[in-house]
Amino acid sequence: MVKWGAVILGFILSIVFPYILSPFIGHASILGLFLAGFVVGLMVNEGASEGFWNATVAGAFGGILVAILLTIFGTALAGPVGFLIGAFAGGVLVLALLIVSMLFMGIGGAIGGFLAGD
Repeated sequence: MVKWGAVILGFILSIVFPYILSPFIGHASILGLFLAGFVVGLMVNEGASEGFWNATVAGAFGGILVAILLTIFGTALAGPVGFLIGAFAGGVLVLALLIVSMLFMGIGGAIGGFLAGD
């Protein structure tokens, strides 16, 4: 079951952590996503599978939000053609971010959930 408080915090942290770490670490986005997923897994406190699931949802939430924004701005700027382009690009982006979030945030969430799990 999705715990929306943890998911929303994970989404925010997946933006904040890479930004904070980027001056110090070369691959800050990967480490930032992992740490955000780890925090989500700790917050869920229901084991590795629930930590993985909630962290993946948090990562996919960002992709869905960007897809919606691409569709809205594409429609506003170029009409029906912009809608189609924005919807297609947004759909591809959601799939790509889902895979990335499953890899990095999901693994962090699984580890955090395992450590904090029942």
